[in-house]
Amino acid sequence: MDVTDLDLQSRLLAGLPLVNAFYDRLGIDRLLEAHVPDDPRLRLSPAAVLGVVIRNLVVRHAPVYALGEWASRYEPSQVGLSADDIAVLNDDRVGRMLARLFDADRASLLTRLVLDAVDSFDIDLSRLHNDSTSIKFSGAYGTADGQERGGKLTPAVVYGFSKDHRPDLQQLVWILTVTADGAVPIAFRVADGNTADVTTHIGTWDALVALTGDVGFLYVADAKLATFDNVAHIHSRGGRFLSVLPASRKEDRVFRDWVVTNTPVWVEAQRRPTRDAEHPEDVLSTYQDHLPSADGHRIIWIHSTGKARRDAHRRHQAIARAIAQIDALNVRLSSPRCRIKTAVAAETEAREAIAEVNATRWVNIHVETDTVESFRQTKRGRPGPNTAYKKVLTTTLRVRFSVDEDQVAHDAASDGMWPLITNDPDMSAAELLDAYKWQPNLEKRHAQLKGTQLVAPMWLRDPARIEGLLTCHFIAMLISSLIERTIRQAMAQAGLDELSLYPEDRGCTAPTTARILEIFTSVARHELTTPDGQVLRTFQPELTALQRQVLDLLDIPATVYSPSP
Repeated sequence: MDVTDLDLQSRLLAGLPLVNAFYDRLGIDRLLEAHVPDDPRLRLSPAAVLGVVIRNLVVRHAPVYALGEWASRYEPSQVGLSADDIAVLNDDRVGRMLARLFDADRASLLTRLVLDAVDSFDIDLSRLHNDSTSIKFSGAYGTADGQERGGKLTPAVVYGFSKDHRPDLQQLVWILTVTADGAVPIAFRVADGNTADVTTHIGTWDALVALTGDVGFLYVADAKLATFDNVAHIHSRGGRFLSVLPASRKEDRVFRDWVVTNTPVWVEAQRRPTRDAEHPEDVLSTYQDHLPSADGHRIIWIHSTGKARRDAHRRHQAIARAIAQIDALNVRLSSPRCRIKTAVAAETEAREAIAEVNATRWVNIHVETDTVESFRQTKRGRPGPNTAYKKVLTTTLRVRFSVDEDQVAHDAASDGMWPLITNDPDMSAAELLDAYKWQPNLEKRHAQLKGTQLVAPMWLRDPARIEGLLTCHFIAMLISSLIERTIRQAMAQAGLDELSLYPEDRGCTAPTTARILEIFTSVARHELTTPDGQVLRTFQPELTALQRQVLDLLDIPATVYSPSP
């Protein structure tokens, strides 16, 4: 046979064998088959199509319309389809399967999935963190108005408070709860785009109680949790909560007034490194308020030396900017072309300028009016003994300012301080601080949703399909978090401080799933075939030492890439 007639076919494996190991351990195919009804008339089963969507979100996000092209580059078995199935995978078929997922009993599906994950990976549920973010949508979403579909409300894509700083775009609100044990997502829901965060916590906490079958977990959230209704709901049912006390609460003002003339006995709790060469450490100390909250709960005040420096610098900068604004306004007022002619108008302009730089608390102003009397000839020409004159009054405006030193000193007394509120009677102040300082790990899951998983742009218009895709995003996030948690735990057990996952063999102390999968990107299997499709030889991938080390840490056999004949 002429060698020029032979064909070398390459199919990517990349990181899919890793993903599939966790996918199978969670039994996702089994759960999808049980909860999303199949139909013999369908060319592809819903479980198979949704499995492609989930794998794609973990490995490398591609738009729904490009899933067929994405899957065709991989070995078919790794995406859960045959070569013939991949050929008929298109955006319409994927969209209809996403709608079927919405119509299914997703609550039971996700509950079973999460509980199986907790059992299989021994996940600690004693502390749960909750937060929400917005998902922006471009274009028109006239049908996504919250109408019912099969007795279920669909999410309404509407304008709201944009955490993406895009108030010009409509949005949905994504509400996520993760464990403190590895930031593993255990619950999510989607709310209308104009939903206020303060209204979400009671429903979320009730759902977590139903999921875990317990009320004893510590529920940690931001300041929107700390309303009288929210904390009363949790406390009256035996639950525990931890949150930041909002600055709008009276308790905050009372303590800040108290520290002006009193010195709290601070107890050092933590030291954290900073990037400031002059101040390499941020020292955090705690003080339990001598007064409880208005509803009888503990208030723990935190003092941060780093935050104290930032607060003082921010105040100084705000005052300096306010003075610069007033100077610029006085220059305008001195011009004869200035349209500001009254003291009231000048004062309004000055107050708006000061408010713009957030210096109203510290800078006081008043407007001085100076009237100069002058005389002019009533008619043109050289003046003479009979020349008539008229009196002209010219009014000039000038804004004077003063810095309220007493207010500056009052605010400086509480620089670097912020309060936590909790009903937990047993945890120490240092333990509560440590629990709340973990909250940014949840925000990294939001960053993963918007970054690695590229939730936007959505490329979908039907609200049922949108929520179906967001369910797939949650499952993909669950898989990613378990991969991260597993390898980090294995590194700790093996005494490894880092893995050489970055270019130039630079060390990575906290591997992410995206970084782990990156080192497997080019792994492929090659087949030498005849013109009639007969496989003459298969070339299995050769794994590097780093790839084998990662597989070993994840407890995945290398045979997932090179199966025995």
